[in-house]
Amino acid sequence: MLTPGAYKNMAKNKLEKFAEMANFANVVQPAELMVQNFEYKGKWSSDFFHNDNPITLELGCGKGEYTVALSQAYPERNFIGVDIKGARIWKGAKMALEGNIKNAGFLRTRIDMIDNFFGAEEVSEIWITFADPQPKKQNKRLTSAYFLNLYRRFLKPGAIVNLKTDSRLLHFYTLELLKANNIEPIMHTDDLYGSPLPDVNLGIKTFYENMFLQEGKRITYLKFSMDINKPIVEIPKFEFEE
Repeated sequence: MLTPGAYKNMAKNKLEKFAEMANFANVVQPAELMVQNFEYKGKWSSDFFHNDNPITLELGCGKGEYTVALSQAYPERNFIGVDIKGARIWKGAKMALEGNIKNAGFLRTRIDMIDNFFGAEEVSEIWITFADPQPKKQNKRLTSAYFLNLYRRFLKPGAIVNLKTDSRLLHFYTLELLKANNIEPIMHTDDLYGSPLPDVNLGIKTFYENMFLQEGKRITYLKFSMDINKPIVEIPKFEFEE
């Protein structure tokens, strides 16, 4: 149990990170969640990254390890980590600045507000890594019909969505949702490291992923694309024993 002094130090540390991050050129922190005419909407590549490279989002990026690692592996692409927790984003943003990584940026906002910040057909790929599976709130899962329909508003035709998680509930729920909407997965496995890695991206491990592996949990992976012009329909309540 943390002492009052420890809580005080944690709070002070967070405030220091927030103050430092306010001056980070690779972090965007809108003053309001419901942004009207957001300055980079539809212009992230040209006005933020100053190039015309395709954009990949990591939703719920946490400390940003995946965003930074992908940006290093693919310098010809732009990567944006999205999370509401500023103290977490600070680590990835700091790492990118110190490494002079120009193709990694961070956006602090809630995922359910994400369509306020990206224009039609602006994003080429999404990564969802170890998101909260929301066992009791199906519509809050980042692969629910609600969220997939939000993503359709800014994805390019043929854009890829990647889901990497330790939650078998989230993995199999998403598979069932895709099946109900006649979407054939491009690739999926319920034991990623028990099978040959099909792509170098999947070898990137976050802090939490390493922790889950040490606990003996299996990591799952799912890759799919959806018709951006066809609404996704939710399935009945899906339950799964982890």
